Amino acid sequence: MLVKNYIFNFLFFLLLLLIQGCSFQNSNIQTASKTTPSANLDYNKIYDNLITQYKDWKGVKYKYGGYSKKGIDCSAFVQRTFKEKLNLNLPRTTALQLEVGEEINTNSLITGDLIFFSTGFKTNHVGIYLKDGKFMHVSTKKGVIISRIDNPYYSKHIKEIRRVLY
Repeated sequence: MLVKNYIFNFLFFLLLLLIQGCSFQNSNIQTASKTTPSANLDYNKIYDNLITQYKDWKGVKYKYGGYSKKGIDCSAFVQRTFKEKLNLNLPRTTALQLEVGEEINTNSLITGDLIFFSTGFKTNHVGIYLKDGKFMHVSTKKGVIISRIDNPYYSKHIKEIRRVLY
């Protein structure tokens, strides 16, 4: 009898978890208003601010965990750029930045979108979309650079694109 009650309680608990899990499923549904570019944002000004940041940091070498002009990594560059040029606080790591904003389709890219790349089992690189197929990021070999998104290496490794400005 005790075993029967234990099994019943266990199955009942699993059923509650399933029901509750389903109730949270709708929170991930994206709405057009969140992923559609805002008419209130001046994307030309955003682009100009991003290019100014690029010019200030161009060629700064990559350094894992770095946060200064002595060396910087990709997520630190993204975080600093958004803070200094767009007045938006983003998390420090690529993994946490991947949780911010709304996922969008590659065809919907606009200035300021974050492009995440995966060259292994996890997302390990991030850059900022500029326009005309170009994005800025920190290359491990060349430092802070602008690259083309249609470059075979980068296009093959895109994992996700997220919009954080809207």
